[in-house]
Amino acid sequence: MIKNFLIIGCGLIGSSVLRTASKKKIAKKIFIFEKSKKNISKIKKLKIRLTIVKDLKKIIPEMDMIIFCTPMSEYEKILIKINSSLNQKSIITDVGSTKAFFFKSIKNKLKKNVTWISSHPIAGSEVSGPEYGTSNLFFNKWCILIADKNTRKKNLNFLIKFWKRMGSKISIMDAKKHDSIFSITSHLPHLIAYNLIKTTTDFERQKKYNLIQYSAGGLRDFSRIAASNEIMWRDIFFSNKDNLSKSIDLFIKNLKSFKKNIKSKNNKLIISKLIEAKKVRRKIIKLKQDINKPDFGRD
Repeated sequence: MIKNFLIIGCGLIGSSVLRTASKKKIAKKIFIFEKSKKNISKIKKLKIRLTIVKDLKKIIPEMDMIIFCTPMSEYEKILIKINSSLNQKSIITDVGSTKAFFFKSIKNKLKKNVTWISSHPIAGSEVSGPEYGTSNLFFNKWCILIADKNTRKKNLNFLIKFWKRMGSKISIMDAKKHDSIFSITSHLPHLIAYNLIKTTTDFERQKKYNLIQYSAGGLRDFSRIAASNEIMWRDIFFSNKDNLSKSIDLFIKNLKSFKKNIKSKNNKLIISKLIEAKKVRRKIIKLKQDINKPDFGRD
């Protein structure tokens, strides 16, 4: 059991970490640092045994584990405040969606001999705020741990054990591979969703049609993704800009190919592409990354 556990930032992910750690008795004492008074009020209503922290520097030396659950653009600002007070026995992690950009900067500033091993639980949602957190958010979901040749096995094993107790499946990779993979599987789909909604509203203004009331399932699904937190996604897009730009180029190349096939009514190529897409969907279901239920499992 972790003796003193600090969660910095308590929105959707932070409050889910709080709920799960409390339910599974992962820590003896849980401390929360949250800047938003509104969020603090919501956290108190959860009736979980915890301590709300006002002065980070004062309690930092006593912490055995610290998890950053703020927007990634806040990491460096917070680290500057607490760095001199960090205990060399503490293990720090985070839940950020990109790794290489921020951690190049973080590791240059981090106090000597302090351990920060980055985590990425693949368990987000389009909603944000502590009221949306759950104690099963991480159950059977992947959590990526970022390791390199300098990562101590003892500390990595500590985090593996922590996330397994939270209910997660574990995969370990380096930051470069992580950012490349998620530029395609996560960041590009979100960008497409934002752009599709912008295209819809542009079209609506040009044609003066009331399009939104006729939203079909496809647009509704994309609009759900586009309802995600704008600060978080700005940070993700900017911090993984090189990988995301390459993914956008590949997407544009394939989109142009689709356009060419449609204009020329190339039945063979269009059917082939649509069948290949269906195969990927079946693979996702087979790997239990989604459920095989119409309308994406929604009522």
